[in-house]
Amino acid sequence: MNGSLRTPIRRAWLLSCALLVMTALLLVAVGPALAQEGVPPQQPSALAPAGPNSAAIANVFNIVLVIAAVVFVVVEGLIVFSALRFRRKAKDTSEPVQVHGNTKAEIAWTIVPALIVVTLFVLALQTLQTLDTKPAAAAEQMTVKVIGHRFWWEYQYPDLKITTATDLVIPTGKVVNLELSSGDVIHSFWIPQLNGKTDAFPNHVNFTWIQANTPGAYLGQCAELCGPSHANMRAVVIAKTPEEFDQWVKDQQASAAQPADALAQQGQQILLAGACIGCHTIEGTAAQGKVGPNLTHIASRTSIAGGMLTNTEGNLKRWLTNPPAVKPDAVMPNLNLTQSDVSALTAYLQTLK
Repeated sequence: MNGSLRTPIRRAWLLSCALLVMTALLLVAVGPALAQEGVPPQQPSALAPAGPNSAAIANVFNIVLVIAAVVFVVVEGLIVFSALRFRRKAKDTSEPVQVHGNTKAEIAWTIVPALIVVTLFVLALQTLQTLDTKPAAAAEQMTVKVIGHRFWWEYQYPDLKITTATDLVIPTGKVVNLELSSGDVIHSFWIPQLNGKTDAFPNHVNFTWIQANTPGAYLGQCAELCGPSHANMRAVVIAKTPEEFDQWVKDQQASAAQPADALAQQGQQILLAGACIGCHTIEGTAAQGKVGPNLTHIASRTSIAGGMLTNTEGNLKRWLTNPPAVKPDAVMPNLNLTQSDVSALTAYLQTLK
């Protein structure tokens, strides 16, 4: 082989090797994300599974990523090699040799992609079967009804007689069956580290299940465009040890605490005498509304406003002052409360632990 041919071939191989190295570095960079079940990160990631469902989904993704990376390197390497090896020379004015088809090559690039597609189909089918198989007997499972609202999530524990919002509290190591529906428009419940997306429809129930292996907070998001504040419709699953969960159940089953502080007592009177009782429930009081979140133990939750704001005194006051200004198209209206009323209501709500 003469020198004029050696140089382009060498360049092609160098570029191909460079592509391969870049792909390898990319895989190494995302290696921690592809790790198996572990401690949940600050931001939700389907590549940091914390339960059997999410682990199965992540495994399929990892395999697809590797196959795609190999295909990318091979295809791009051949393109670069062909472009350099067979490019027109500066002084060559002759017409290149005309080639009509290549039977072996055509058979190869038909069979190989078909085998890849069949392989991915089988893997996806096996994963679906895994997601449908619950690793526990029916007696060892629990059920939670998940109801989507604009723009917050309601959770009902029918066997425990508990209704709460925003925070879905579950025990670790236990299969939790979710019965999903919607009270208004289509929503989609998604906790990336625990399971894939499941739509919530009005007048229809969808079923899925989750299981958390380790205690922690697993963040989620409504994954179906449902209105102006769709991006602010968040969710969080709080996984507790079985002992901590039992204590949480006991606390949630108790009626609302009676305020001892004068300001909190004033807030209770304002709430029970105003429009709040038409939308919200506080067990043990006259407030029995069903439109908005159950507030019986709102102070025990990590967030308010459908997961948009951390549950702090300042954020409670901000929300009560003008909900639509905080969350566009929120169902809760601006009640034009005075600052003294806001302070009193905040003091009362903070006693509902």
